[in-house]
Order: sequence, then C-alpha cells, then structure tokens
Amino acid sequence: MKYKFNYKSLSFEEAKTTPFQWIRRILTHLASAVTFAAIVVVIWVSFFESPKEKGLKREMQTYKTEVSSMSKQIHLLSNVLKGLEDKDDNLYRAILDADPPNRDHDRTQLEEQYAAYATASQSEMLNQLQLKIDILTQRTQNQLNSYKELWELAQEKESIQASIPAISPVKNPVIVSGFGMRYHPVYKILRRHTGIDIIGQRGTPIYATADGTVVDHGSGSGYGIMVAINHGRGYKTIYAHLSKKVVKAGQKVKRGDLIGYMGTTGLSVGTHLHYEVLKNGEHVNPVHYFFGDLTPEEYNAILEKASEVNQSLS
Repeated sequence: MKYKFNYKSLSFEEAKTTPFQWIRRILTHLASAVTFAAIVVVIWVSFFESPKEKGLKREMQTYKTEVSSMSKQIHLLSNVLKGLEDKDDNLYRAILDADPPNRDHDRTQLEEQYAAYATASQSEMLNQLQLKIDILTQRTQNQLNSYKELWELAQEKESIQASIPAISPVKNPVIVSGFGMRYHPVYKILRRHTGIDIIGQRGTPIYATADGTVVDHGSGSGYGIMVAINHGRGYKTIYAHLSKKVVKAGQKVKRGDLIGYMGTTGLSVGTHLHYEVLKNGEHVNPVHYFFGDLTPEEYNAILEKASEVNQSLS
C-alpha cells in the first residue's frame, strides 16, 4: 500500500491508482521489456551465429571456392585451346598454304567475360561462368571444324603433289638438249623443242614421274614407241622413242613405276628419251619439275646444261 502527502490537510493519505495510471505503468514496463529484448536480439545477431547461419556460410564459402576453381579450369582450357589455334593458324595452314579462320570475335568475347567476372557479384558469377563455358564450347567446335578442313586440305594437297611430275624419268639423267629453240637433227633448222632429250644406253628403265593414267596419245611427230600419262590437275607427260613400253592405255600408274625402256624408235638420231611435260595443254620446261629426287647442286647443273642452244636428238 502506498501513501501520498496532502498539502491541504497536511496529512498522509492512502494513494489510489487510477485505471489510466495502471495502463501507463503497464505500457511503460512493456516498452522497457521490448526495448531490452530488441537490444538482446541485436547483440545476439551481431556477435553470435545460429547453426543455420553457420551452415549457410559454409555452403556459401564452398560455392565461392568451386566457382573460383571452375573459372581457373576454364581459363586453363582457354589457354590450351589458344595454343592449338595458334599452331593451326601459323603452322598447319602455312604448310598447306591456306588462310586461317577469323577467331577475333570469339577471343574478344571471352576476354570481355573474364574482365566482367572480376567485378561480378555473387548472383552474376554463375551467369558469367556459364557464358564463358558457352564461348569456350563454341571455340572448341570451331577448332574441330578447322581440323576437319585441314584434313581435307591435306588430303587434297597430297593428291595435288602426287599429280605433279616431280622426279626425273631416268635415274642420274644426262641431258644433251633442253627445252626451247634447238636445231633439228634432220632438218638442221632452229625450231621449238617441246621437251628435253636424255641420253643413255638402250634398255635404260623409264619411270612415271607422277601418279596418273596411261592414255592413247597417238604416234605422230615421229615419236616412235611412246607413253603418255594424264596426271590430272592439268598435268600430262610424254615419253618418246622407247624401245619397248610395259604399260597400256587405261592403266593406273604411280610415281616411280616402270613404264618402258629407252630406245631410238621414230624420228631419232641416237638412243635417248624425249620427255615432255604439259600443263593445261601448254608445253613447259620439264627441268623445272626435277625437284623431287635431285640435290640443289645437281638441279643447277642440269638446268645450266639444258639451257644451252644446241642440236636436239629428235
């Protein structure tokens, strides 16, 4: 029981609490309790973690670690792929004389994504990572397509090389008359010599200088027994004045295959091989194609001898 002093009667009287005072007192205590509880909650949240929060933080840290690891692996794969692309552009295509594909767009995209990844928020990291994977996948597919193209080019290049008459039709050739204006052995006039004359003993083996098909060329121009080979790609070779041929029209031959033997049949003044090379129907200097089985010194010596203006043997 509480008392209060009455200044009018100058005496103590029993203090009575009004309903309003009761309500205000309850509200005051309630406000204090709520304030205290809020302070406790703030302190707890600020300095203490619940098991759930600890679990979420561990998951977040694991997530960050895995994303960082994946990004490093993608970067490593990108560098490996770049090495393959550079070797493709600067080595393989140089060998095959082919233009490199345009890769600037893919590389620019990936570089931009790596730059964006460095400043990306947690919510953006997965999107950035997925985009880098997509670009890397596209680059890989482009490289596979490039390798397929290189393989086709290599196969075509091999076929082209096989069609070029790149060796001498006779081992250790001795050229006595070259390509160009030469004196005819019978008519004694200066006229165009459409091939080269290689001397040797009767029966010296004659070899195909490139892959091809033996064709029926006819026996005009005093060529005697002869062999003509269509090599494709515009190339054709003629081997004239043979003593004997061992191939027939329609037969497939490979470079280095035996096709006949040296002789002096037809309009000829000595045992020799008259050898011609045609490119797209035009006669060209056969010596220029003797690069497959001669050293530079041997080639230069033959080229010099074949350049002399003298008398041909046919």
